[in-house]
Amino acid sequence: MTTIPNEILLKEIGNILSGGQDVELLTKGTSMNPFIRGEIDSVILRKMPLGNLRAGDIVLARISNDTYVLHRVIHIDGDRITLMGDGNVSGQEHCTTNDILGTVTDIVRPDGRQHKPGRAVIWRKFGYLPRRVLLAFYRRIILRNK
Repeated sequence: MTTIPNEILLKEIGNILSGGQDVELLTKGTSMNPFIRGEIDSVILRKMPLGNLRAGDIVLARISNDTYVLHRVIHIDGDRITLMGDGNVSGQEHCTTNDILGTVTDIVRPDGRQHKPGRAVIWRKFGYLPRRVLLAFYRRIILRNK
């Protein structure tokens, strides 16, 4: 099995999206738990017109030359975007609208079922402590019993 480094793979995915094709990508990591489970769920990405971007969208973005994240938009100020993973209790990333490679249009579960991502309005309003407690519950109880 060949593993392609993220900085190469995700740059190429950006090129494919810019060409107008959708891409399905198996996710990695835990930063989008509990809504997107790394190495379990896939996402379908599409290049969207930047004027359609809204807080709550999940995007693939370049946050530095070789670093990419699949995180939720939490704030838009002109062309400056603030991102944060749903599974993170702190820490935000910043990019510009030009750094957005694609938007998640569907989440694909292992059985093939697809569903549209919500905007996680209530989740985004949780402060540090409620989010931390719910994520701890998810990791210790839900994941342990799978």
